[in-house]
Amino acid sequence: MTTVRPSAAALAEPVEPVGRGWTASLALANGAIWVGWFGPLQILLAAQAKDFAPGSGMSKETLLAWVTGAGAVVSLLANPLFGALSDRTTARRGRRTPWIVAGSAGGALSLLLLAGAGGVWSMAAGWCLAQLTLNAAFAAVTAAVPDRVPRGRRGAVGGWLGAAQILGVVGGTGLATAAGGTGAGYAACAVFTVVGVAPYVLRHADLRLAREDRPPWSWRGFLAGFWLSPRRHPDLGWAWLTRFLINLGNSLVLLYLLYYLRDGLHRSDPEQGVLILTAVNGLTLLATVVAGGVWSDRVGRRKPFVVWSGVLMALATAVLSGWQTWPGAIVAAAVLGVGFGVFTSVDFALMTDVLPTALDRGKDLGVLNVANALPQVAAPAVAAPIVTHLGGYRVLYLVAAAIGLGGAVLVGRIRGVE
Repeated sequence: MTTVRPSAAALAEPVEPVGRGWTASLALANGAIWVGWFGPLQILLAAQAKDFAPGSGMSKETLLAWVTGAGAVVSLLANPLFGALSDRTTARRGRRTPWIVAGSAGGALSLLLLAGAGGVWSMAAGWCLAQLTLNAAFAAVTAAVPDRVPRGRRGAVGGWLGAAQILGVVGGTGLATAAGGTGAGYAACAVFTVVGVAPYVLRHADLRLAREDRPPWSWRGFLAGFWLSPRRHPDLGWAWLTRFLINLGNSLVLLYLLYYLRDGLHRSDPEQGVLILTAVNGLTLLATVVAGGVWSDRVGRRKPFVVWSGVLMALATAVLSGWQTWPGAIVAAAVLGVGFGVFTSVDFALMTDVLPTALDRGKDLGVLNVANALPQVAAPAVAAPIVTHLGGYRVLYLVAAAIGLGGAVLVGRIRGVE
């Protein structure tokens, strides 16, 4: 009988389809991480910013921008770092599972620290720690897909991960709203984050990397690996820029949504309004996220789906600028969900298709995931001056639409993927 070394599977291009149980468990773990992110981002951080702003010398908008921006900087660095560390991990439980466990547990503890925050600095520290730990888990979860899923099935798996992502956004918003207070909201999100990753960790074995296949360590080589030259890997560069621009447009829409409803549309219960819009967006996203990924797998093409989903999202964002009413917000949320559903699943498959090497999947996906985190840094810097000095929400959403449309157009520069 021939013995297969651990790395034979860990570094090979996967050919065997994964089962439904594996996909469902990984999707649940992904959704749990997004609960930990978006309960705070949609409701809890904004509520704390409102409470802490009077003694800080900043408006609630500026305070929220600084805190979320600082957390996004941490996310920007953490995702590729932990992806690279998971690539090198030779634990008996595999390359990815140890980081999923440590990251989700650390994320839950960070959310509990946020629940007890007594001021601006403890709020900012807690959110930065939450970003650090949850990104460790997220980097490992996303890297598991190119580790285990054949190329022709990644659109469908990406669709289920995308469905779990939006359910995590809706679930996090719902938990934060229904828990009955800021502290209780953080506690509810923390518990769900830990419980949600348990089925994948406990039921599915990870692929191991043999120690002899781990590359020699050097700080210089490790740090140099984070630079992926656009000249050597042009498809990777264009894919990164596409993801960044479309996510930046989406981040500009979400950042001040609570304040837009309160101050722009004068809703009497803006928190409830955020929950309604998130639910509408989630329903339409769920209607397209899996279907878009499966359709992309069947026709063997990625780029047209990304282009048209980006165009649709830009149009929906323009609606928020030109039709500033509650019905307009509902229509925009619904159309954004349709576009972002297709984009989420097919863009993820597109990213995995342009990865250069199997040994660095986690690190390279982490670099690509910077295009998800960097918009959270850039969005406050772009949005705050526009809202306060350069035309308000109408101009903000026009700028967001133009940025997203630019990302859709640049998909055509990717040459190595249909």
